[in-house]
Amino acid sequence: MSSVRVLVATAVPAERDAVARAFTGNGRLVIAAGVGPALAAASTATALTTAALGGTPYHLVVSAGIAGGFQPEAPVGSLVIADEITAADLGAQTPDGFVPVTDLGFGTVTHRPPEALVRDLAAATGARAGTVLTVSTVTGTAERAAALRGRHPRALAEAMEGFGVAEAAAAHGVPVLEIRAVSNPVGPRDRAAWRIGEALTALTEAFGKLAPVLESWKPYDQ
Repeated sequence: MSSVRVLVATAVPAERDAVARAFTGNGRLVIAAGVGPALAAASTATALTTAALGGTPYHLVVSAGIAGGFQPEAPVGSLVIADEITAADLGAQTPDGFVPVTDLGFGTVTHRPPEALVRDLAAATGARAGTVLTVSTVTGTAERAAALRGRHPRALAEAMEGFGVAEAAAAHGVPVLEIRAVSNPVGPRDRAAWRIGEALTALTEAFGKLAPVLESWKPYDQ
């Protein structure tokens, strides 16, 4: 049993259940933190604070769930692990285009998970490592998909919670990961093309391979 205490934050109960099927045990908690970065941040921060006050702080926080994948790099059914977690629409729209909040002199828009852990998990699960974008509005057009890729050429996927979870983890000084299974392409919305069941199965399989990697990972090994 790994001595690394892990908090996993998913958006909805179906994702929580998919993770919990393969990732249960002492020192592991899987929560449905809610949809969107704000609720995900609040729920994650609450869980981290409760654990810290109880004398059992977590060593790692994971944002997990399904996501849209940028094609062809992240096909439906594939796994993505974030080496960068970036808020894609946190900033200002100007006549010259989108300006991230950091260019306005505020805050941050990117969190970087531990490199060694990302590398080892990618090798263990067969996932591809790259940028996972956090958006408050899911992409529904080819034009927005192209614009996001233009600003973030390493982006593999978009979801709605990762940056919020990462902000909460950073506030507690805890490393963060984001693991996503691709359920649909980023772009025009086509519900007939979504494969949510396949993505949830891939997510379960990924977390079944997570524990052995964590057993050899040291939280201070960033």
